Amino acid sequence: MANKVNTIIISLILIASIGFGFQYFFTNGHEHGNGKSTQPLFAATFPDENGKPQSLQQYAGKTVVLNFWATWCEPCREEMPELSALHDANKDKNVVVLGVAVDDIAAISDFVKETKVSYPLFAAEMQGMEIASNLGNDKSVLPFTVIIKTDGSVVKTYFGRISKALLEKTLVTLTP
Repeated sequence: MANKVNTIIISLILIASIGFGFQYFFTNGHEHGNGKSTQPLFAATFPDENGKPQSLQQYAGKTVVLNFWATWCEPCREEMPELSALHDANKDKNVVVLGVAVDDIAAISDFVKETKVSYPLFAAEMQGMEIASNLGNDKSVLPFTVIIKTDGSVVKTYFGRISKALLEKTLVTLTP
């Protein structure tokens, strides 16, 4: 009798778990477009590579290529010349590349003394990972890149190292 009751209880728990899983899978991310809110990003203020606080609100209304990185991340460092080239090629088209570092300002300041980067860099420390997670980085990996349209919606996300050519394929569909 006890085994039959345990089997029924386990079956009910399993059915409920599967039901909640399906509900989460099929409804999560469908509210507000793709469920990735850029509001916390554009509400944030971070110090730039010179230590000057910058509101990211100034980039709202632009197409944003947002790259989460860290100074200790080799793939992050490898993609920076291509991100700089992308920024330079598109800065007159209402497109901006932003680098949000999961680092402190001292690490970024030291980094830019050695490496030329043409796009704005910000020191977000661990708050950067919170924003990245909110934008779809459920794997907590770096680099993580997000393309945001002028209306503030997330178009595409990339885990790991990206290239200028890969980003241009998405940007060409967004810019005149």
